[in-house]
Amino acid sequence: MAPGRGAIPLALAFAAACANTGQPPGGPPDEKPPVILGVYPESGAVVPNPRGDAVIQFDGVIDEQGGGATNLASRFLLSPTAGPVNVSWHRSAIHVRPKEGWKPGRVYQLQILPGIADLRRNVMKERRTIVFSTGPTIPHARLGGIAVQWVEQRALVGGLIRAQLLPDTLAYLALVDSAGGFQLDNLPPGRYAVFAIADQNNNRVRDRREAYDSVLVTLDSSATTVLWTFAHDTAGPRLRQADPVDSVAARLTFTQPLDPAQPPESLQVRVVALPDSTPVRVRGLFTAARYDSLASAARAALDSARAANDTTHKPPPPPDTLRARPAAAGPQPPAPDTSGLRLILAQRPVPQDKLVLRFDTTLAPGARYYVEVRGTRNLSGARADGHAVLVIPKPAPPTVPARADSTRAVRDSTKP
Repeated sequence: MAPGRGAIPLALAFAAACANTGQPPGGPPDEKPPVILGVYPESGAVVPNPRGDAVIQFDGVIDEQGGGATNLASRFLLSPTAGPVNVSWHRSAIHVRPKEGWKPGRVYQLQILPGIADLRRNVMKERRTIVFSTGPTIPHARLGGIAVQWVEQRALVGGLIRAQLLPDTLAYLALVDSAGGFQLDNLPPGRYAVFAIADQNNNRVRDRREAYDSVLVTLDSSATTVLWTFAHDTAGPRLRQADPVDSVAARLTFTQPLDPAQPPESLQVRVVALPDSTPVRVRGLFTAARYDSLASAARAALDSARAANDTTHKPPPPPDTLRARPAAAGPQPPAPDTSGLRLILAQRPVPQDKLVLRFDTTLAPGARYYVEVRGTRNLSGARADGHAVLVIPKPAPPTVPARADSTRAVRDSTKP
């Protein structure tokens, strides 16, 4: 490794680490997490032709297994690179290098993630980023934002962010924190394709079945964006099953969430009675929330009409009695969630995989109906047709109470 500006302080750190042999036997337990003594190249350095590894020197021996269920390499994030990254363990030092070697004219970011542990299982909590250049001046543009799981309605915790400076395919990488936030500093200005990925196998790329979202961002000095990840399925949602809700409605369940921007009334619905295929008139399709709202309004109107026709109801108590009556005990409604994540999630409707089908007539007990829905669209825009059979259960037969044996008492009375 060619010596650079960071070599001298790094050598001093090495010497300090070698001189520190640990706590004497019988002393108090060491509960201090690992501390980074030095790095090479130093953050902010310009190294036109680096030939060795990037080195992170700690104040003690690091657990080679990474201190947990994941390996040590998962604690380091180097970008931009065209392929895998070599991470090697050297007791109290970790060496990092891209497999294709350091390329001239790039600004590299090496993120040291929380979770690195020493042999006593003391875990480093903080995150540290080292930025160095192999030619150009280090830029100072910043890209940040929020990444959420749209269908699940939660933050994309631990998700991968890939920011590709177009037309290049190489990407700057970041991970989503526990609040859904991410940030990339020291980026070159330009136009970026930004991806948020549910990186389930932790390979730092987007695989075919992983949920993701992408957006184009023009970055000058700073930019903020929101990414809504979901599974991009090329097959549209099909009707999976139909279940009765009440005497005039059925709940339709689809194989995947539907596009909230597609009005339910725009779908083509056909229902016929089995086995003779008699057409059944349909009043409409509704989201579950819309149907519940309509049903509640109908019940309220019916209750109001009944109350108006009821001449036996008691007059309301006098005002002073109302004031004296204590408030009814019961659970109080929860306080509204005003957190930043909830405010972000409220910007879009929640995708649902269910609709409610309303009929014009009462469904016959014990009957079976063929239900077909055409043109349903998923979040990716793929369309599909599907069908299911709706079965209306027969009412349970009334239970007949067991008749008392009237002759038993006579028989018992005649026994000697």
